[in-house]
Amino acid sequence: MKPLTGRKVLVIGLIAFAVVTAANLVLAYHANRTFSGLVISNSYIASQEFNARTRAQEALGWTASLAHADDRLDLEFRNKAGQPVRPAALAVSIGRATTTEDDRVLDLAHTGAGYSAPAALAPGRWIVTIEATATDGTPWAQRHSLHVKRGS
Repeated sequence: MKPLTGRKVLVIGLIAFAVVTAANLVLAYHANRTFSGLVISNSYIASQEFNARTRAQEALGWTASLAHADDRLDLEFRNKAGQPVRPAALAVSIGRATTTEDDRVLDLAHTGAGYSAPAALAPGRWIVTIEATATDGTPWAQRHSLHVKRGS
C-alpha cells in the first residue's frame, strides 16, 4: 500500500468538490426547468384586488370538500345552511406543489350532489385549485392540499 501524500489528498478533495458541484448544477437545472417560481405576474395589482375578492367570497358562505378514492376526485360545495350549491361556472386544476410537469385541468361532471372526475394520482402531495363563479357573477376560489397515499 502506497503512503497517503499531500498530492493524493488534494486530488481526493478536488474530485469530491467536483462531484458535489456537478450534483448541485444538475439539481438546479432540473428545478429551474420544471418550476419557474412564478405564481402571479403582478403581485401589486393582485394585492389591490385581494380584499374586495375575499369579502365577496366570504359573503357567499360557500365551503368546498374534496375526496380522492378509487382514482376519482369528488368535490362538493355547500352554502352557510349546509345545502348543496351548484356554481354557474367551475374550473378545477391539479398539480404538484414544486413542479408544473403533472399539472392538468380536470373535467368534472355534475353528479347531483356534487362533482366528480377521473383522477389517477401518484402518491404524494397534490395542490387542487378550484375556481368557481356564483350565479350572481361573484368569483370564488380556493386551493386545497391533497395527500395521496399508496393504493388510494
